[in-house]
Amino acid sequence: MTLFFACVASLIIGYAIYGKVIERIFGIDSERKTPAYTMQDGVDFTPMAKWKLIFIQVLDIAGIGPIFGPILGALYGPAALIWIVIGGIFAGAVHDYFSGMLSIRNRGENMPDVVGRYMGMPARHLMRVFAMVLLLLVGVVFVLAPAKLLTELTGVQTGILVAAIFGYYFLATILPIDKLIGRLYPLFGMLLLVMTISVAVALFASDHSILPNTDFLANVHPTNLPIWPLLFITLSCGAISGFHCTQSPLMARCCKNESEGRSVFYGAMIIESIIALVWATVGMSFYDNPEALQAVIASGSPSAVVSEASRALLGTLGGALSIIAVVILPITSGDTAFRSARLIVADALKLNQRPVAKRLYVAVPLFLIGYIISTQNFSMIWRYFGFANQCLSAMMLWTAAVYLARHAKLHWIASLPATFMTAVVVTFILNAQIGFNLPYNVSVIAGIVAAIATMLAFMVKYGMNRVPMAEEVLASDSADA
Repeated sequence: MTLFFACVASLIIGYAIYGKVIERIFGIDSERKTPAYTMQDGVDFTPMAKWKLIFIQVLDIAGIGPIFGPILGALYGPAALIWIVIGGIFAGAVHDYFSGMLSIRNRGENMPDVVGRYMGMPARHLMRVFAMVLLLLVGVVFVLAPAKLLTELTGVQTGILVAAIFGYYFLATILPIDKLIGRLYPLFGMLLLVMTISVAVALFASDHSILPNTDFLANVHPTNLPIWPLLFITLSCGAISGFHCTQSPLMARCCKNESEGRSVFYGAMIIESIIALVWATVGMSFYDNPEALQAVIASGSPSAVVSEASRALLGTLGGALSIIAVVILPITSGDTAFRSARLIVADALKLNQRPVAKRLYVAVPLFLIGYIISTQNFSMIWRYFGFANQCLSAMMLWTAAVYLARHAKLHWIASLPATFMTAVVVTFILNAQIGFNLPYNVSVIAGIVAAIATMLAFMVKYGMNRVPMAEEVLASDSADA
């Protein structure tokens, strides 16, 4: 139990101290008008209260990641807790902060356009493809996962629930953001936090031994899968996730002041890391050993763990409420995934989204594509999700590093985690059967070499202490205006 609270305390301290450091390095301007005012349209650009933005951001970025990912990560043992803490503070929250603040500085632009401003047009096109594929996959899978959980809870046919969730997604995609999302998500966020805390309290009050294994170096995975790089691909949303950078612009368009960024973007990631800590702890404590946890996961995916643990710890009613709170996560990320996809397409085609008809022009085709995907066997495609997700996170961090270097600011806060994530994704795709299927040792060495080479290329162009050329600074400042 001491280890758990030490991890939670580390995250909170990280927000209070390192979050402030990140904010100062970025250099907020409280006098600068945000896109919520300069581009206010009553649909996507509209000022909202900071407390609402925090809850909405938590739900937007979460999905099933901070629950299912940590449960799967728990199979590797307590190393998962260390990654949640270190990754959350120094990588994930930095990633989310810069994806939100660079959007604010660039008129609420979506990430493909922001990446293009600092990394060039090829990076913009690559980011756009990755983002659209990722968003459509997230939107579709985040229909199926909550529908199955609700079927187990209510007995209603999964097909009927899928149709109902798709209908909700459509409304949330085209309605002004403050009409549905702005009103419901704060309430959903409160329910999620209450039920997460309830699960943790019930676990600590039970007879289960809390985190009995504290050997951080031992790999206890039942099938002996290597910690590197699989833990850092599997346990994404609780530590760092590229999906988040597709969601941050939604709230960047609603922030009233740049000073809100640390709470809305950095803080929301820390909250997600705490949620991930709870469910990783459940996975390592509720079951006697990793083999028992693996058996439940194999019988019905991580959702079976959520259902079994919630009902055992909180009883029938409490368990049902906990499951509903978990169901909220994918639903409230699936709808914003489609909304983000609509905005990315609209920005690319330069379609004004104030008229309802033009929103429908984009939304209807997207949902038709989503429906077609949902009828196909895309299990192989989905296996690439983790890789694509962390590729986006690395690209976003490199974008932040370039921004900082061009403004003669301390780029190490972004370039170091970017280098780490580059090593993760390269090692994974080289070793994975869905990738190049190279021997493990060869993949690890090649991944490290690729990461170092990328860092050296970055340093050659920008230099550790190099002051940017005048035209570079002017170009960046023009882009930020």
